[in-house]
Amino acid sequence: MNRIVLCMKWGTLFGADYVNVLHAAVRAHMTGRYRFICLTDDSRGFADGIEALPLPDVGLSAAEWYTPGVWPKLGLFLANLHGLEGRALFVDLDMMILDALDPFFEVPGGVVVQDMGQGWRRRPRPGPREAGTCIFAYDIGGQPQIADSFIANKTDVIQRFINEQDYVGQMARDLAFWPDGWVVSFKRHVARRGGIDLLVPPAAPADARVIAFHGAPRPADLLRRGIWGDFPHMGRGPIGWMCDYWTRFGGFFADR
Repeated sequence: MNRIVLCMKWGTLFGADYVNVLHAAVRAHMTGRYRFICLTDDSRGFADGIEALPLPDVGLSAAEWYTPGVWPKLGLFLANLHGLEGRALFVDLDMMILDALDPFFEVPGGVVVQDMGQGWRRRPRPGPREAGTCIFAYDIGGQPQIADSFIANKTDVIQRFINEQDYVGQMARDLAFWPDGWVVSFKRHVARRGGIDLLVPPAAPADARVIAFHGAPRPADLLRRGIWGDFPHMGRGPIGWMCDYWTRFGGFFADR
């Protein structure tokens, strides 16, 4: 099986450090052959071994690239993505890789996503599953209806859906979900409420394969002195295990 790890970077929210750290963390947690590709508008500062390809075009205007919803991700589902073929694992840049990624390529499904519904909480609640695209697997070129329908109905889709992952959840064929516990949320599973993290830093999860950072804080926020996050998910940095992770995988920060 031809395996590809994909990420995307555009604009200035994430620097090259994020790509380099993700690349090194993936390399430490995968076996066998694979390609690491970043779809980007700026590959300056990328480490050796990172393949840079242009961002795919799904007809977004300059303003729509930054419209809430991360709509540029839908370019991943084009029928022809730079001629790439194989099974891809897409990983957001603000993810922390803690354990083996090879099993993510083995879970069957047309598009395999994280359930971000009510079950993805410290205390799970009953409720429907909700597709999350922070880390997902799919066969490149195998779900062209997602991109094609968006391109044909872009304005309507952006108005009707909160974000691109809700749209993917509705449009994907053979949608599947990662096993419970593989991907945990920093805000929901690691950070604690009530100001506890302002006094005692949260502990890294023992069993998760991936920590997802969605919204505030970002991983780099945990490297610096001072308050991170937004109420009620607030704490004080730096957090030692994040600093160790960042430097282990080649990241740079000046304030510990």
